[in-house]
Amino acid sequence: MLLRLPTSVPEAQECLAEGAVPVGGATLVWATWQREGFPQQAVSLRELPEANVIGRETVGGAVVLQRLDEQVPDVLRLAAATVGTGAVRRTATVGGNLVGSTLRCLLPPALVLEAQATVLEPDGVREADLAEVVAKRPLLLDLRWRTPVASAYRKLPGAAGGEPPLVVASALHAGSGTGERLNVAVRDGYDVLSGSTLRGTDAEATLSALRATALGELPAAAWDVVRPQVAGLLDGHGSH
Repeated sequence: MLLRLPTSVPEAQECLAEGAVPVGGATLVWATWQREGFPQQAVSLRELPEANVIGRETVGGAVVLQRLDEQVPDVLRLAAATVGTGAVRRTATVGGNLVGSTLRCLLPPALVLEAQATVLEPDGVREADLAEVVAKRPLLLDLRWRTPVASAYRKLPGAAGGEPPLVVASALHAGSGTGERLNVAVRDGYDVLSGSTLRGTDAEATLSALRATALGELPAAAWDVVRPQVAGLLDGHGSH
């Protein structure tokens, strides 16, 4: 198998046009290839500058999770810090986690940040929403978002070999004349549910409004985690 490492967007497009298979989520992809056979050529974006950016409101798809630090919102930084072991975080990438993994630990944070994706295709670069990224698994160039007022994240301990642990992510965004907006996303098992509401007069009012969204389907145990996180965020305990 030939591994291609493009250093420019046109070169990366050429790789895709010539049938190179993206290696995002490499550990999972590798296991599949070992079972089903290796492609003739694969492509990695680890040498592509546009896929390695990191800042307050953007992160490249080839950025390894270990690099997600105080430059990005807490909800994203904390999520990355809970993925696997240190060895995994030094090699796993943002794009691999969102596109190549079934767990997608970064998806709840990306949802509450209202992130938009830039994806790379053989015929060019374009914007895509997270629903398309999850459904079609394109080659992720980067994620972009607007800095929230505050954000929070919690991942419960998981049992070895059991269901994926519960994940709760939230972010409070400044409003444009209508007040602040609260976004919450929960990974329950392999499913991710999300909801959004304007900030209410108090935490209970806000939680009541959230229950009217898709989050209302969550079991009571999940709400036991959502409730204190939302209350803490609204009380100013979250951070950028």
